[in-house]
Amino acid sequence: MTTRTLVDLIVLGALWGASFLFMRVAAPEFGPIPLIAVRVTIAALILLPLLLRAQGLAPLRGSLGPLALVGATSTAIPFTLFAFAALSLPAGLSSVLNASVPLFGALVGFLWLRQSPTRLRMLGLAVGFSGVLALAWPRLAAGADWAAISAALAAAMLYAVFPHITQRSLAGVSPFVVATGSQTAAALMLLPLVAFTWPDVAPTWRAWGYALLLGSGCTALAYVMYFRLIARAGAATAMTVTYLIPVFGVTWGALLLDERLPASAILGALLVLGGVALATWTPARPTALR
Repeated sequence: MTTRTLVDLIVLGALWGASFLFMRVAAPEFGPIPLIAVRVTIAALILLPLLLRAQGLAPLRGSLGPLALVGATSTAIPFTLFAFAALSLPAGLSSVLNASVPLFGALVGFLWLRQSPTRLRMLGLAVGFSGVLALAWPRLAAGADWAAISAALAAAMLYAVFPHITQRSLAGVSPFVVATGSQTAAALMLLPLVAFTWPDVAPTWRAWGYALLLGSGCTALAYVMYFRLIARAGAATAMTVTYLIPVFGVTWGALLLDERLPASAILGALLVLGGVALATWTPARPTALR
C-alpha cells in the first residue's frame, strides 16, 4: 500500500466517521429522506460546476445508466437507511455496524463473483457476524431498535456491492465523473420524495450546518477520494476504509456527543474488526531469492 493510498484511507475514515455524528444530530430534525436529499443535492451542486468547467457534461451522458445504478446503491438507498438508523442508534454503534462491509464483501465475492472462500475467510465471516450479533442482541432483547439495526446492516451490504458494480460498469471513467454523476443521480431520485416527507417544524440552523458538512466534506470531497481509490487501488483495498470508520465514529461520538458504548458493544466491535481482518487477510507470498 502506497503512502498516498494510506493517507487517503485515513482522511476518508475521519470524514465518514464524522458523518454518523452529523446524521445522529440532524436526522431527528429533518427526517431520513429530507436530510439525505439535502446532503446529496449539496454534493451535486458542488461537483457539477467543477465538472462542467473541467470536462463538460459529455462524460455524464455517456454513462447515464451505470451512474444511476451506482447512485442508488452507493448513495440514495444506503445513506437513507443509515439516516433512519441514526434516529435511534448512537453514532458510534452505527459506525461499528458499518464495519461489517468487508464481511458482506466476502459474501458478495462468494455468491456473485463465484470466488471460492478459504477456511480463514469462512472463520472471519463467522467471527464477524458473531460480533454483529453481540452488538445487536442487547437492543433486540430489550425489544427496541431491530428496524434501525436491520437498516444499518442493509446499508452495509449495499456498500459491499456497489464498488464491484463501479469497477465492472464504469471502468475507465474518471473518478470525478463517477462521483459527480452518482451524487446527481441520487439527488434526482430523492428530491421528488421531499415534498411528501419534509418536516412540519423547520430544522434549526444547527441541523442545517450539519447537513452542509455532510454534503460538502462527507460526500462531495469523500466520494471523489473514494472513487479515485477504487480506480487506483481496486475495490477490495478501497473497502478497507471501513476498518477506520468505527475508530473515528466512536471517537467523535464520545468527544462531541458524550456517547459511551456498553461492554457488550465493545466486545462486538472487536469481534467485527477481528472477523473483517480474517476475512480479508491475504498471506504474503514468499519472495524467490535472486
